[in-house]
Amino acid sequence: MAPKPSRIVAIYPGSFDPITNGHLDLIQRGARLFDRLIVSILRNESKQPLFSTEERMEMLREVVQDAPNVEVDSFDGLLVQYAASKGATVLLRGIRAVSDYEYELQMALMNRRLAPEIETVSLMSSEAFSFISSRLVKEVIALGGNISGLVPPSVEVRLKHRLHRTAGS
Repeated sequence: MAPKPSRIVAIYPGSFDPITNGHLDLIQRGARLFDRLIVSILRNESKQPLFSTEERMEMLREVVQDAPNVEVDSFDGLLVQYAASKGATVLLRGIRAVSDYEYELQMALMNRRLAPEIETVSLMSSEAFSFISSRLVKEVIALGGNISGLVPPSVEVRLKHRLHRTAGS
């Protein structure tokens, strides 16, 4: 058995378009579990995100600024290659519902096949956030619904500004 790393570095990957309170809950919990947590945005412009990678990084930095062991980054390509380049031995993932499980299982098994030295750790969402997704938040606010409590306040302001500007153009 390989010796345990002296410092455990974890990667929490995602699109974070936008960051939700569910993401933030996982970040806070992950920051307690690991010595260093890198929250990293997958750069995939083919998905046509609402916010640019730079804007999402800025929003993430705003909401994690009080967590000294959390940093924000972005990547493209294979997650396990990126993780290895950062010295990470753990991939942090969240599971909101049974519907997430099958996809997360497939990804964890593929990542293990590609890089057996990197473990996937899945945390169950807190009950209060188990229904929240970035997609749903964007749909609700676009239709004029209230998203207070679903995203950090600074993110809510940016969403309202972006969607108001887009609707007004």
